[in-house]
Amino acid sequence: MLLKQVMEIYDVVDRPDASGENVKKIFTGRGWDLVSVTKITGENGSTDFIKVIIPGKKGKINGGKAPTAGIIGRLGGLGARPEVIGYVSDGDGALSALSAALKLVDMNLAGDVLDGDVIVTTHICPDAPTQEHYPVPFMDSPVDMDQMNEFEVLEDMDAVLTIDTTKGNEVINHKGISISPTVKEGYILPVSYDLLQILKRVTGVKPNVFALSIQDITPYSNDLHHLNSILQPAVKSNSPVIGVAITTEEPVAGCATGASHAMDVEMAARFSVEAAKDYTSNKCSLYDKENYKRLLELYGDNKRFQTTGMHIS
Repeated sequence: MLLKQVMEIYDVVDRPDASGENVKKIFTGRGWDLVSVTKITGENGSTDFIKVIIPGKKGKINGGKAPTAGIIGRLGGLGARPEVIGYVSDGDGALSALSAALKLVDMNLAGDVLDGDVIVTTHICPDAPTQEHYPVPFMDSPVDMDQMNEFEVLEDMDAVLTIDTTKGNEVINHKGISISPTVKEGYILPVSYDLLQILKRVTGVKPNVFALSIQDITPYSNDLHHLNSILQPAVKSNSPVIGVAITTEEPVAGCATGASHAMDVEMAARFSVEAAKDYTSNKCSLYDKENYKRLLELYGDNKRFQTTGMHIS
C-alpha cells in the first residue's frame, strides 16, 4: 500500500507555494540525499524539475549490471492558478511518480532493496497555463516538451514507465489505470505480457490497455493531434517506453479541480513500484527482442517518427 506516501506528497503539492524544494524536504527529512531540483524558466513561467535516485544492490550505481528502471511523472502543472484555485487533475502524474519514489526510498531504508537502480523524474508547477483541446481543455506548461524531455528522460533509464493523467479524451472509457503497448524507437510494439500480469495482480481486475496511434508517439511540436503527452518520452528515449494512464469513464479536463482519486493515484504508483521490482530483477520483459530484431530486418528502423518530420516545402 502507498496511501501514506500519496497523502504525504499530496500535502505539499496541493498548495499555491508548491515547489521542488518543499518536495525535496520530504526525502531529505528521511536522510535521503539522492534528490536534486533544477528550476527552469520558460515563456509562460517557471517549474522545478526534480529527480530522485534509488540505488539497487546489483545496480549500475554500485558497480552491478542489473537494469535501471525509469519512472516519469508527466504533467503540465499541479495547478492552473490564478484561473482556478486548487490542485488539478493533471497533477496526478507527478503525485503518483513521487509517491512511488517515496515508497521505494522507505523500502530501501527498511532493508527491502531492489536489484537494480530506479530513477524517478517529474516537475513541480502550481500555476501552469491551460490550452484549448477537444473534448475538454488541457493543461499547458511553462516550459516546452523538449525541455521536459531533456530533464526527465535520462540515458541511464533502460526502460521507462511514464505516468500521466489521461482523462481528457473519448478513447479510454475505464476508471482506474490503463497501460499502453510498448513503444520503442518509433514502433508501437505488442503489449508486454509480463506487465499485464503485474497489472492484474495490482488492480485485481481484468487489465485495461489503451489504444495508440502513430501520431501519439511523435513530437508535440509537429502540430498533429495527440491523445496527450503520456508517450512524449518515447520521442527522446531509445529504451522501451510504456504509458501508465490514470483514467476515467467520462472525459475530465486536466485543469479540473476536485477530480483526483486517491486510490487510482495509489494504484498507478503501486503498479510502477511492482514493475520496477520485477524489471530490475530481470523477471519482466517489456518486449520480445528477437521479434524486434526481425521487425528491423524486414522494415528498417522507424526513428523518423521520433523527429518532427520531413518538412517538404
